[in-house]
Amino acid sequence: MIIRAKLITALLLTVTSLGLHAQNLSAIGLWKTIDDNTGKVKSLVRIYAVGDEVRGKVEKVFVEPGAEPNPVCLKCEGDMKDKPVVGMVILYGLKLDGKEYNGGKILDPNNGKVYSSKLTVADGGKTLNMRGYIGTPMFGRTQTWLREE
Repeated sequence: MIIRAKLITALLLTVTSLGLHAQNLSAIGLWKTIDDNTGKVKSLVRIYAVGDEVRGKVEKVFVEPGAEPNPVCLKCEGDMKDKPVVGMVILYGLKLDGKEYNGGKILDPNNGKVYSSKLTVADGGKTLNMRGYIGTPMFGRTQTWLREE
């Protein structure tokens, strides 16, 4: 009886740890974006699913002292023009394709431009490689985001 209980407990722990491992390999969660030039944290972006689409919304921005604490997207076009960056959906249209999320778009609130995008979870789920590009992924750049939660 005791051996059976230990075996069941071991199986439950194994299944639970496998589930947690799989969850960490998902892009879903809160991510820190890093400024390419300064290496400082720029924002927190929450990646979430709506059906089979993955989106990302800005939850917080980190601004330099003396800068506008609630920046707006001055260079955006259409509905996004002059809207607050916090709360803005900047990543959308991504779908899981094997181990990558492809087919999406990302808005850069600094310049108002929209790029094609793809995401790859790396480092056991601790980092996210977000590639923004024009035309083909070869013509773009990758930012590494860090998992916050």
